[in-house]
Order: sequence, then structure tokens, then C-alpha cells
Amino acid sequence: MASPLIKRYFLAVDRYKWLIPTGLALGLTGGGLVLSIPDAAPVYTVEATLVGNRPTTIFSATGTEVRQPIESITADAILSDEIITKTAKEVGLEARAMMRNLKVSLPTAVGAKDKKAPTGNAERVKLEYKDTNQNRAKQVVERLSQSAIDRSKGGNTARLNEVMKSLNQRLPKVREELTIAEQNLEAYDRAEGPALIAAQNGSISSAIAQGENQQRALQVQIEGVNAEIGSLQGKLGMTAEEAYVSSALSADPRLSSLTSQIAQLETQLAIASKDFRPEHPTIIQLTTQINVYETQLQRRVGEVMGGGGVARPFPADVRQSSSLDPERQRLAMRLVELTTQRDSLTRQLTIVGGSGVKLREQLQNLPNKQLARVRLEDQLKLKKILHDQMQAKLVDARTAEAETVSSLSLAQLSALPLEPVAPKNPLLLIIGGGIGGLILGAGIIFLLDMLEGTLYTPEDLQESLKNQDALVLGMLPNMPIQELHQSIPLLTQAELLYGESYDRFRSNLRLNEGKLPRIVLITSTIASEGKSTVAYNLAIAAARSGKRSLIIEFDLRSLSHSRSVSMGLNADQQLEPLRYYSQVNDCVQIVPEIENLYIIPSPGIQRQASSIIESNEVKCLIEHVRGRFDFVVVDAPSLSQNNDALLLEPLTDGLILVTRPGITQQSVMNEAIEQLNESETIRFLGAVVNGVEIVMPKHIPQEADRSFIPANRQVQSVEAIAAGVPLN
Repeated sequence: MASPLIKRYFLAVDRYKWLIPTGLALGLTGGGLVLSIPDAAPVYTVEATLVGNRPTTIFSATGTEVRQPIESITADAILSDEIITKTAKEVGLEARAMMRNLKVSLPTAVGAKDKKAPTGNAERVKLEYKDTNQNRAKQVVERLSQSAIDRSKGGNTARLNEVMKSLNQRLPKVREELTIAEQNLEAYDRAEGPALIAAQNGSISSAIAQGENQQRALQVQIEGVNAEIGSLQGKLGMTAEEAYVSSALSADPRLSSLTSQIAQLETQLAIASKDFRPEHPTIIQLTTQINVYETQLQRRVGEVMGGGGVARPFPADVRQSSSLDPERQRLAMRLVELTTQRDSLTRQLTIVGGSGVKLREQLQNLPNKQLARVRLEDQLKLKKILHDQMQAKLVDARTAEAETVSSLSLAQLSALPLEPVAPKNPLLLIIGGGIGGLILGAGIIFLLDMLEGTLYTPEDLQESLKNQDALVLGMLPNMPIQELHQSIPLLTQAELLYGESYDRFRSNLRLNEGKLPRIVLITSTIASEGKSTVAYNLAIAAARSGKRSLIIEFDLRSLSHSRSVSMGLNADQQLEPLRYYSQVNDCVQIVPEIENLYIIPSPGIQRQASSIIESNEVKCLIEHVRGRFDFVVVDAPSLSQNNDALLLEPLTDGLILVTRPGITQQSVMNEAIEQLNESETIRFLGAVVNGVEIVMPKHIPQEADRSFIPANRQVQSVEAIAAGVPLN
């Protein structure tokens, strides 16, 4: 038995059989055209070998750096599109045509990276060009070789110029940074140099030690002065301030005169007070004179002391303080001198101590200053080194200008032997063209079959249904029409051949549901898949098994098939369908030729079919027949035509989808099954494959064969369906 793929392909060949002779004709025509083409002219091959090049004398390192080594040369580096176009224009060729005949073999290192470029010797580049004109081939190779050499030299020169340009751009900035570093170091030396030098030669340490010795000497002197001051204060009974005031007052002659006059007046006042009362003019006069002299005394004290008595306070007893004897006056002056000396020594000690603190701070900060200077020196050295290196590099680059040459040089230019041209074989060309045409036609047929959405074999249909998780309830045979008045084939006389498939269909339905459903709805995705045939024959098979079976034709958009079982319908019933369905006893008709089979014929094509199906009369009708019959088959319209089947399904026990090889469209079927599976209200029982070819038993008598295959009828097959023969 042939595989489904081969069977499908042969069916496709039968549909597109015209492609086979068409492909054969095209192949033979192509072979003839090839024979008519003149033989190709001899091809000349010219090859140029480019090797690495370097200057004879090298003085600069930059020249070696900018020169591209031959191992790194690529096809784009030596032959650009501009060079190819220019060379092709000079020799009178098209650039694309010249590129097809040009072969560039790169060094091994480049070829290993560039998979599109063939590899060659590690130290050479080969240019190979093929042409029917030997002189033109030589011109192309010579010009391309010279262009490659010139381009290599130009590339080396460009890299050298780029190096010099970069140096010239960076050198002024480096020179400026060097100048700034020098200025920073010079400024630091001016500011901190003396301190660093003094620290280095030990001057700071010596100054600190000398200051400490001087402080000790000053402290000794201050202690001696303080001891002498204490001794003098003990002898005089006064402080240094008081001694200064007393000595100053005692030294003034006017104060001495005023003090003497006041003393005389006081003596006179004391004598007069013994003889006179305080109100006596003499007493008053003496008192007035004393007060005048006291005022003059205070004024003079202020003049002597200066500052109005603020800088030096007045003594409590001016006359006593201004009447020191010469010895005490000498001691008072000595006390004042010692106090002044002590103050001077104390200030010297403070100054020497402050200098020592500053010197110690300088000594402590010396490491930081030295480190800062070292850093400035290092920066200056680095800037100097960079500046010198760039200067040397610039000089080296200028030297390399005279040494810059191409990295390639032409080593050899040779012509290879001619390529032989094989003569044409007419017989092989014709046979090859014919075979190629046949293969082309067969391939196009296969491609068209793959692109077509129709499923042509039962195996493809069954596989597609399984992929959509649809249960396959049966594989129903392709049946012939046995009577002239029949519009669909029926299980009337050929039940021995085809009835077994419908019995298996009923058994699978019963096994799947646990029992045979009371009312099933039969529909299809598109027309001509045989839904009415399956509906009628399923009811006939159930009736033959002894069940009261009923066929309800609810396809109100097409003609009734009731004449196939010798049943008809009055014209009045077609005009009033609702009244027709409301009279159950009148619309249910018994089929006389088949026992236990009843039918409710369709009233014909109706304009408002959906309204009729949704009417209460139809609902009451189905409820009535559910209790009256054992098995009811509802023939509904196709899903692609309208939604009548989906409106009827809730009134039934489930929906069965009919498919047929050569008719069913895979995309339409998949979409319909997906919609049925996703619906929560529709009960999808499964699908059947209709129109399957069966093998005829060899032992059937000739009379039986004539009984169900009339002479003027031909059995419908998958091929007939594919050719467009209609079938309901």
C-alpha cells in the first residue's frame, strides 16, 4: 500500500498533469538554446606576484612602524572599488564583469581570517585575471598591480603624516606643561628654599639651641632682678609704682615748697586755734590759705604725674609721699630701675620663646616641604622626558619621510596556459534539458500541492483532525447513486458493501458517549462534503438496527433531498413553514421503503431561515420528537454558510462534523474545530471522514454488482470530487 505522501503527490499530479509536458517542453527548448549558443572563446590567464618591499637603507624607527607588513594586507587595502572602476574604464570593460574574472590570493595570515579570500604564500600576494583577449588581460593585471603598489605607498605615507600631525598637535601642549612645571619648581624654591637650605646645613637646629640657652640666661636674670625688687620693696614698704610716684614727687622743688608752706600754715592754724574760735578771721584766713595751697599741690601733682592722674594714680598722702629723704629716694629710684629692667627681660624672653616656636614649626614641616619639592622635581622630570621623547619622535618621523616606500613590489608577471574548452554534446544537452524540465514540472506540482489548503487524502484528514484534538468517529465510504430520482447515495440496496462503515460509526458514537445520543446534529465546514448523505445514511443504519429513527431537514437555504426516499412536500407547506412545523403529526412522514424510518422534509428555501429556526414552533417540534423517537438525525447547513447549525445545537445532544477528501479546506476546518472546542455551550461529539474509497470484494456476484451500480452511473471518487463534481 502506497504511503499517504505518495498518494497525495499522485493526486496532485492528476490535478496539475499539464505541468509535466510543459516542463518537458521548457527543458528541451532550453537544451536547444544552449546548442544554438556558439562555443566559448579560449580564455587567457595572466598572473602577477607581489612580494614585500622595504627601503634599502633604514635610519628611522618610525618608517618601519608605519610600513604595513604584507601579512596584514587585505583585498580592500590594495584594490578598492575606485581602482577597479577606473581600471575597467581604461580597458573598456564593466567593473562587475572584470571582478568576476579577477582572483586575489592573500597571504596566509589574512586568508585565515577572511574566509572569502583564498589563501596563498605567507610572503606574497597574487593577482590572477582571465580574459578572452590576452593583451587586455595583461593590461588589467599590470594596471591593477601598479595601482596596488601605489595604494600601498600612499597608505604608508598617510600613516606617517598622521603620526607627524599628531606629534605637532601634542608638542605645544607638552612644551607648555614643561614650562609650567619649571615655573612651579622655581617659585617653590624662592618661597621655601632658604628654609630648606637652613634645615639642611643645621642653622635651624643651632638657632633653636641658641634660643633655648638665651631663654635660660634671661630667666636667671629675671629671678635675680625679682629678688632685688622684693628686697627693696621690703625696705621701702612700697611697691614699684608707689616708689616711682614718691621719687618723682620728692624730686620736684615746687612740690617741696608748697609742702613747706602748707606745713607752716598748719602750724600757725594749730597755734591760733588755741586762742581763737573757728569763726575768727585769722582761723578762716589760715584755713583758706591752706586750701589754696592744697589745690595748688594737687594741680602740681597732676602736672608731675601726667595723664591727669590716670597713667599714675595719686598717692593717698601726697605730702608724705613727696617728702622722701635722699637715701629712700635713691632706693625708690633703684626699685623703679629694677622693675623696668625686669619688664625688658620679660619681653626679651617672650620674643626668644616665640622665635623658638617658629623655628620648631619650620623644623617639623621640613619633611613635607622636602616631599613637595621632590614631587615638583618628579613632575618636571616626567614632563622633560615626554617632551624629549616627542622631540626625538618628531625628528625620527621627519627622517622617515625620505624612507617611505610601498610595502609591495612586482616580482613576476606571467601568462598561464590556456584553459581547455570542452565541445558541446547535443544528445546530452537534449536529454539533460528534458530531464531537467521533468524535474522542474514535478517540483512545481509538489510546491503547488504544499501551498494548496485542500486535504486530498483520508490519511491527511485524519491526521489533521487528531492534531486539533477532534475525535474521529468513522471513515465513511464513497457510495454511488443507485437510482435516477436520488440526489444523494443511500444505503438501500448496497448495505452489504457500505453499511458496515455506518454501523461502526454508530458503535463509536455509542462508546464515546456511553450510550447512543437521542438527537445528533450533522453539519460540515463547507458545502459538497456530504453532510446530507451522512445524515440520511446514519438514520437509515439506525432504522435497520430496529430503532425508530427520524430525519429532520433543517437546511432551509437549499432544496430538500426527501425525493431520494420517494417523499414529497405540498406547495402550501412551503409557503407557511411555521404552521408546517407546528403541526407535528402532519409534518412527520413515514418512509415506506425503509422500515422504522421517518422524515420531516424541509419546506424548501426560506428567506428568514434563522428566524424560523429560533422560533418556538421548532423548539416544540424537537422536544416532541425527542420523546417519540429512539434516534433523531438533524441535517443542518454548513458552518461557513451561516450560524443555523449553532442555533440548533443547544436543542440537540451534540454536533458531528463531516469532512471529505478533496473538498475540505484545512484552514476552514481548523478554525471551525477550534471554535467548537472553545465554546462552553456547544457539545462537539467528533468528526467523520466521508467519501473514503474502499476495495470492492472479488466474490460479489455480477448480478449484485449491477444492482447497485447502474450502467448510466459512474462511481464518484476522490478524483471526481477534486475535478469539481458537486455532492451534498
